[in-house]
Parts: sequence; C-alpha cells; structure tokens
Amino acid sequence: MALSLPRPKRVDVQISVGCVLAGFALWGLGLHTQTDRPLGATWALIPLVVLGGLELLRSSMPRTALTLGTLALAADQFTSGNLASIMMFTDIVYAAVVYGTPASARRIPVTTGAITVAVTIGFLAWTREPEAILIGVITGLVSFGPATTGVLVRNHREAADAARLRAEQTALLAEMDRVQAITAERARMARELHDMVANHLSAIAIHSTAALSLDDPKTTRDALAVIRENSVEGLAEMRRLIGILRDSSDDREPTAAPTLDGLGALIAGARTNGLDVTLDDARDPEGPRLPAPVELAAYRIVQESLTNALKHASPGLVTVALAQRPHALDIHVTSPYGSPAGPRAPGSGAGLVGMRERTELLGGTFDSGPESTTSGKVWDVRATLPVDPADQGASA
Repeated sequence: MALSLPRPKRVDVQISVGCVLAGFALWGLGLHTQTDRPLGATWALIPLVVLGGLELLRSSMPRTALTLGTLALAADQFTSGNLASIMMFTDIVYAAVVYGTPASARRIPVTTGAITVAVTIGFLAWTREPEAILIGVITGLVSFGPATTGVLVRNHREAADAARLRAEQTALLAEMDRVQAITAERARMARELHDMVANHLSAIAIHSTAALSLDDPKTTRDALAVIRENSVEGLAEMRRLIGILRDSSDDREPTAAPTLDGLGALIAGARTNGLDVTLDDARDPEGPRLPAPVELAAYRIVQESLTNALKHASPGLVTVALAQRPHALDIHVTSPYGSPAGPRAPGSGAGLVGMRERTELLGGTFDSGPESTTSGKVWDVRATLPVDPADQGASA
C-alpha cells in the first residue's frame, strides 16, 4: 500500500522552495560553510534537497521532520556544507517545538541544551583550545536557540488560546444570562397584563352585556358606572406598567453578573418565600476570588435549585453546600422529594437544562435526581465547576 503523506501547508511550501533556491544560489557562487571535508561541494546538494523536502512536513509531521533532519545535517558535516541547509534545520527544530506534541515541546529544549553542553565540553577536552567554545556556541545557535524560541512562541499561543477560551465562555454565559433575564421579564409582563387586562375587560364585557340585554334604566346606569370604573382602573394600571417599562433609572437595572457574595441575600429571599434553607459555605473567606464565569454559573445554579425547591419540593429542610478544591468548585443542593403540601406548580424542565448547559460550558459535570437518605428521599443536585488556579484573583 502506498504511503500517504499529508498535504503541506502553503507557508511550508514557500519556506521549502525559497530555502532550496537560496541553497542552490550559494552553491553556484561557491559559498560553503566548511573546508577540508571528505566529500566535495556537489555532495552538499543531497542534504540540501533532503532538508528542503522535510520542510514540507514541518507543520504536519514535525517529529519525523526533526529526526530525519538531524540525520541529514549530520551527513552534511562530511561535505563542504551549505548555509541554507543549516537555516532549514534550525527552522525544523523550531517547528518541532511549536507544532509538536506537548511532550516533544518539553523534551526538545532539554535535549538540545544537553547536546550543546556536551559538544562544548567534548571539544574542549579534545582540542584543549579556547576556540572549542565557539563550536559549542554554534551548536547552541543551531539547536538550542530555535528550540527555546519555539517554547516562547508556543507558550504565548497557549496563553492566547486560554484567554480567548475564557472570553468566549464569559460571553456565552453572559448571553445565556441575558436571554434568561429577557424570558423572565416577558413572563412577568405577561402575568401583569393578564391580571390587569383580563380582570377589567371581563368585568366590562359582563356589564355591557347586561346593559344591552336588560331594558331597565337603573340597571343600565349601574352597568355603565361599573364599566367606567373598570376602564379608569385599567387605564391607570396600563399607565403604571408603561411607566415601569420606560423607567431607565439605575435602581431598576438588574445585576449584570451576580457573584457568590450575593448568596446571603438569595438565601434570605428563599426563606421569605417559605423555604427552610441552610447554607454551608466551606470556602476560605480569605482565599483568592474565583473567576467571574465560575462565580456567575455557581450563583445561577444555586438560584435555580432554590426556585425548583420552592415550586416542587415537599415541606422540609433545603441544604446548600459549597466546597472549593484546588482545581474545582463543588456545589451540592438537596431538597425534600415528594408531593408538595400546596398546589404543585407546573414545570417544563428548562431549569435543569440551563444548569447543565452552564456547567458543560465551563467543562464541568452536572447531575440531578432523587436519592434515598437516612432522613428520607431527597432531590439531589450536584455540580462541579473546574477552576484554573492561575485565574483565581483575576477579578478581585
């Protein structure tokens, strides 16, 4: 079966062609890097062409290119040499660090550094001349220098990718929060409009029907009085609602990104609504702040869990527990599972979907469902949000 090589990138082709042409130009001008070698100048073209071909694999197969490139450079030492061959080898070392596996990126600088030291010490011991240090310097420039440059470039790229990922996560969570806020506000407006319009219009419809069907002046006057009263009240309620919608003062602006510092108020509000809630916050109060996306997701998960408990849980104790590990934040909410004492509010399951989506956007795990305990059956919500220690305190 024929060996299938990956299609080289355009930049790799440009580097390969440019270096090979430059190498042929140097060879044609008689410019070589070495003298007194067993093989003549013509033999230097073989490593040149081989290294030019390996440049085509610098991005797609960096480890293979580095291995074969090292052998080609070693063979070049027996010829008169070519500066373009050396330049292509340095680029292959650099590409092996930038495009190779993380393990290769760690090993190559260490290996090239050890080779540089070994060559310097070896030539000093062999020649016992200070000029042997120059050989070590050249070895370092050809191997260790490109590897170190590749490490710096790779670290900057990884840092940029991590920052971009965090920005995307923050934007996604902010967008989810905005959509949920709009949905909740629409639902509240729908309830206000229903309570206001349906009540008053129903009264108007009933009394206008009575006024039209009964030929009694007193009944008609009484019906018109009721109609007018409901019309005035309806208009007043409508003006009040429109005033609220038009009011853009700061005290009516919702919190854009709530944090875990607001859990106390959230728990207090749940208790006011009738829930028996306890909070067990095992986080270190003096520790670094969590990243903003993690705090936002954690707050919303606790908030939605308390809302579900208020709507569906049977009477009993609701517990909220937070625990912070070096690389994760654990959230655990339990509520009594069973038939509620009052009317049961309908649910669509969108709250659980939202909590799971928030957790998965951060690369965490989420699980919910009924569980049996010694004190009875409970509804259990567990979420684990990964935390990068390097990000902690960034928002403080």
